[in-house]
Amino acid sequence: MREDATTPAARAEQAMLRRGGGDVEAHVQMIADEFRMGFETVDRLDRSAVTIFGSARLSAESPDYRDAVTTGRLFAEAGMAVVTGGGPGIMEAANRGAREGGGLSVGFNIELPHEQASNPYLDVSLTFRHFYARKVMFVKAAEGFVVFPGGFGTLDELFESLTLIQTGKVSHFPVVLFRRSHWEPQLEWIQDTLLPRGLISADDLALLWVTDEPAEAVRAIVGHMRPEATGSPAAPGTSGSE
Repeated sequence: MREDATTPAARAEQAMLRRGGGDVEAHVQMIADEFRMGFETVDRLDRSAVTIFGSARLSAESPDYRDAVTTGRLFAEAGMAVVTGGGPGIMEAANRGAREGGGLSVGFNIELPHEQASNPYLDVSLTFRHFYARKVMFVKAAEGFVVFPGGFGTLDELFESLTLIQTGKVSHFPVVLFRRSHWEPQLEWIQDTLLPRGLISADDLALLWVTDEPAEAVRAIVGHMRPEATGSPAAPGTSGSE
């Protein structure tokens, strides 16, 4: 279902993205202010962080929700902050786990025509108007990504992060895809269609890990960090792209 485009906020966004429309200086300043707000918030985080993505639509009864709670808790126990999009579903689950594990729980929410309320498990909460500013903060804050099942928004976040790593715009860090049954059909398409046509290189597939185990997801991230970043040994994960 498409978002309602009749709200004032939605109309303002459409005007800004329309060629020749609106006040250029005001739009540039608004975007700059949002980036500054995000940068300052990320810089105040007092520990390394992982960003966890996934659907806002999954309920607390979902196995993915339960595993996201466990994953968030294990990252907190490993001394890492957990960053999400701050909303319901998988985002709520990961933040909830971070809170239960005594860690730092961070949410970068987005202002939508149908308001996406922040979940109640956030220690640091920031709401953006622009998706691109928000996505930069997900990357800037993180030592790695864990991507749970989700829809277009989750896929957008996944492939943008892979593009940034592939093109060297950010340092290589692990991207863990959680739930084999969800991701393997897409990975098969990538391997069987994109790779033979030369649209990606074999090295690009090494950017991805796949798992069904929360503890394995945590090891894949922590094991690729510098030992001094968390005090954890840099033991590489083993189940990644098998």
